[in-house]
Amino acid sequence: MNPTEHNSYELSGSSKQQSQSWTDVDQYFTDQLIKKDPVLDEVLKHNAEAGLPAHDVAPNQGKLLHLLARIQGASTILEIGTLGGYSTIWLARALPANGRLITLEYDPKHAEIAKANIARAGLSDVVEVRVGYALDSLKELVAENLRFDMIFIDADKPNNPSYFDYALKLSRVGSMIIGDNVVRDGAVVNEESKDPNVQGVRQFFDLIASEPRVSATAIQTVGSKGYDGFSIALVTGE
Repeated sequence: MNPTEHNSYELSGSSKQQSQSWTDVDQYFTDQLIKKDPVLDEVLKHNAEAGLPAHDVAPNQGKLLHLLARIQGASTILEIGTLGGYSTIWLARALPANGRLITLEYDPKHAEIAKANIARAGLSDVVEVRVGYALDSLKELVAENLRFDMIFIDADKPNNPSYFDYALKLSRVGSMIIGDNVVRDGAVVNEESKDPNVQGVRQFFDLIASEPRVSATAIQTVGSKGYDGFSIALVTGE
């Protein structure tokens, strides 16, 4: 998620206090439920030093993705949007011994940083980073006749509708498709929004809502990354 998006306006005193409360609760959950992980801490530090935007999921969100992948029993995972590989590592750690994760990243610099982080986590044999325009990479995956148990969409939001179309082509009955950053600080309800990110998410939801092959829901989240949320779709038909 993007931690800067919820700060696109000047927060009032009460809003700042509420935002700090969200962050404090996230920290409490993290301290209580997530073991200290020097590798993941180093990944975030390395990303910051390299000048990457701080768009990584929060630790408790990363753990949620990890648990969802384990609950799903996923042995193949596709991630659309790598950045520095933080969520990639959370997901890859949920795979069984013979599992495989492919992650797609447009920016070559981000991809190189992610590869170094993935190697630091000892997951280079499990994770494949494909560099280039995601829609081109997705087309190649379809041509390779690949199918994934779980697909995590966390890239540029204007292309979310196309990502969802490809996710369906790369799924099987029982696959799970997760979309990140779908609340947009509440702006998702504004049909008049001129923000292409908001419109991309709204079109994404329109497609999900009209797609008979999936059963879906979405949840709102608050925390250290602000006010946002996830969509979760289960592929129920071909």
